[in-house]
Amino acid sequence: MEKQAKIAIQHFHFYYGSFMALKDLSLSIQSNQIFAILGPARGGKTTLLKSMNRLADLIFGTSHTGQIFIDRLEIYDPRVPLPELRRRVGMVFDLPTALPLSIFENVAYGPRFKGLREKTRLEEIVEKSLQAAVLWDEVKDRLHSSALRLSGGQQQRLCIARMLALEPEIIMLDEPCSGLDPISTASIEKSLVSLKEKYTILLVPHNIQQASRVADRVGFFLGGEMIEEGSADQIFTRPQNKKTEDYISGRFG
Repeated sequence: MEKQAKIAIQHFHFYYGSFMALKDLSLSIQSNQIFAILGPARGGKTTLLKSMNRLADLIFGTSHTGQIFIDRLEIYDPRVPLPELRRRVGMVFDLPTALPLSIFENVAYGPRFKGLREKTRLEEIVEKSLQAAVLWDEVKDRLHSSALRLSGGQQQRLCIARMLALEPEIIMLDEPCSGLDPISTASIEKSLVSLKEKYTILLVPHNIQQASRVADRVGFFLGGEMIEEGSADQIFTRPQNKKTEDYISGRFG
């Protein structure tokens, strides 16, 4: 018996005005996987992420047809509370956006905003979140110093920790290693591999090599369509579609 998918997308189309950014997308993603979304620019990768927590709703003139389910809940049902959906489906963008606060207050910001005031509980959440983002050991002795003094890679992991403090179920990352050096990139990738033990992760990788290192499954998107989807091993060694093979081999994109 097939395991129930954490995410189930059925015949989903997404439009910016009259432009169709996603075309008839159907996809299932299981829990505790890293699903990498590959493809050249304007392939629909970021649109898919923004559709998953309905951030794309904030863009004037957008519309959709089809359905997206998370644990059998249709996320575009008008009864779905958006703040709760966006807590469950967290997103980190390519450029880290540390708040001009201390490291501690960056991570505690979300729980404080939700009304948590208990100092001991906040300390537990901050430590747990920083550990999950593989940042704790680097910052535990300077939690009350400015987050803006962290390196780019550290700030990116801080943003992941800040999201984790809200206890999401799904983590979405849009090129989280863009502009980072190889050592910082390796730290991010290490954190992703450990995070999938608790979370389902959707990743738009910085490059094809990153997907091959961390992904469990891969979807190749081109022109708003998912051309091929499969295990990382199959996609990288035995692609079934010529367009996928050309992209993986560097012939275009």
